[in-house]
Formats: sequence, structure tokens, C-alpha cells
Amino acid sequence: MTEQDAAETEASSGEADESGTERGDADVSGEAASEERGDEAVDEGLIDRVAESDPEAIATELASLRTRVDGLEGAVDERDAEIDELESKLKRKQAEFQNYKKRMKKRREEEKQRATEDLVSKLLDVRDNLQRALEQDEDVDIRDGVASTLRQFDDVLDAENVDVIEPEPGADVDPEYHQVLARVDSDQPEGTIDEVHRAGYVMAEKVLREAQVTVSEGE
Repeated sequence: MTEQDAAETEASSGEADESGTERGDADVSGEAASEERGDEAVDEGLIDRVAESDPEAIATELASLRTRVDGLEGAVDERDAEIDELESKLKRKQAEFQNYKKRMKKRREEEKQRATEDLVSKLLDVRDNLQRALEQDEDVDIRDGVASTLRQFDDVLDAENVDVIEPEPGADVDPEYHQVLARVDSDQPEGTIDEVHRAGYVMAEKVLREAQVTVSEGE
């Protein structure tokens, strides 16, 4: 390649680069211009619609929108007020329930105390009779007095819904009501009660104390 050819080639390359650069700048400028024209078209369209609309109709629509917004705000305020009222009622109900629990607990304690007082009051007469029996002269037979006092005591237990657990010999053993102390030789059938060593008591179907018994091993 001659010096003249090289020079011509370089010149052609430079012109091509300048041409490409110019075309790139033109494309960017064209896009920006297109966007500006689009915004202008939107704005102009909106302006045209507003300009073509009846001012009174626009004012009416705006007033309607304001009224709707005010109504929604009012509804929100009412809902907030309802929530506050419900929360307040819930707190009052919780406080009332706690007070109710305290009253019921106190009432049960008072009823329990009164029940104990009533029972003790009934037993005072029994104690008085026992005391009088012990104050009798030594040569006086107090068996009748003690028997009378025992009947009185049984009446008190009966009034308190207390039953005596005192099974007959030969009765079947019930683990719920009987406590077996020992197995002994007896004339009773094997495995049945031979003798009651201490009576038991049940109150309102609740065993207060099992009866202590011995059980027959048979002959």
C-alpha cells in the first residue's frame, strides 16, 4: 500500500466514525423529542377535555367527590368510636368478672365457715351431756346417759347426711368402704368380713373414713 492509499483509508475511517457518532446523537435526540411530544400530547389532551367540559359539571363532580370523602372520613371516625366503646365495655366486663370471682370465693368461704359453725353448735349439746355424765357419782350407772348421748350424736350425724359404715359379719369386702386389717380363721365364708374393729363414715356419697375389718380365711 502506498502512502497515498493509506491516507485515503484513514480519512474514510474518520468520516465513518464521525458519521456514526452523529447518527447516535441524532437517535438520542429523536427519542427525547418523541417523549416530549408524547407528554405534550397527554397534557394537551387533558387540557382539551377540561376545556371542552362544562365548568358547572366539573364543579358538581368535585363537590360530589368532596362529599364522598367527608362521608368516608365520618364513617372511619364512627368505626374508631365504636372500637373504643367496645374496648371500654370489654375492660368493664373483665373487671366485673374478676369482682364476681372474688365475691363467689368470699361467699364460699363464708358458707363453709357457717356450715362448720352450725355443726359445732350441734355438737355442743352432745359435749354437755357427756360432761354431765362424768359429773355423776361414782356409784351411779351412767350407761343409760351415755347411750342417750350416743343417740343424740347419731342424730347430729344423720342431719349432716353422714352414714355409718358398719358391715355385718359375712358381708362381702368392698375396698372403697372397707380397710382390711388382717385375715383370720373364722366361721364366716372365706374372703368375707369376720369382724368390724372400727366403724367408717360416708358423707354425701364421699367416704370420710373406711371401716377397719378383719377378713375370714375360712375354716
